[in-house]
Amino acid sequence: MNSISGQFRKTTWDPLLIISQITAVQTVLYFSLGIWIWIATIFLGATRSLDYAFHYKEIHVRDHGGRLVIAIFVINSLIGAVALWWLVQRTKQCMDFTCTAHLIHLLCCWIYNSSFPTTFSWWCLNIVSMTIMCVCGEFLCMRTELKAIPLGMNSQKTAL
Repeated sequence: MNSISGQFRKTTWDPLLIISQITAVQTVLYFSLGIWIWIATIFLGATRSLDYAFHYKEIHVRDHGGRLVIAIFVINSLIGAVALWWLVQRTKQCMDFTCTAHLIHLLCCWIYNSSFPTTFSWWCLNIVSMTIMCVCGEFLCMRTELKAIPLGMNSQKTAL
């Protein structure tokens, strides 16, 4: 029996789990982003388009539509934080998964636009979204990890 002392959880390298978690987090992010964009286009009376999710020029503060797209991305980063809490469940891994999700989004935008993003507003929004998702995800995971662990029958009463 080979055990490592001093560790709370046994950590093993499981590439299938990591890839599944990355896929799940990305799916939640894009699915919820799609729903928010769909709702916004109904209110704006605009045509539904992937441009709202991937086109750099849609992110601006010049009009109501651009500000709404910015608000959608900020709200979606909160949903991403909940996805981290629900799917990843580890405070230490929140930053890794957040950076991975935003790197994948960068690559998707780069491919969609056939050019690297150069607009200041796109970079600011993604940095703010990444920060919100990471910090809120870490907060949620930390709250779960720091819950009292009941050790016996009487521990349940004192934990309440």
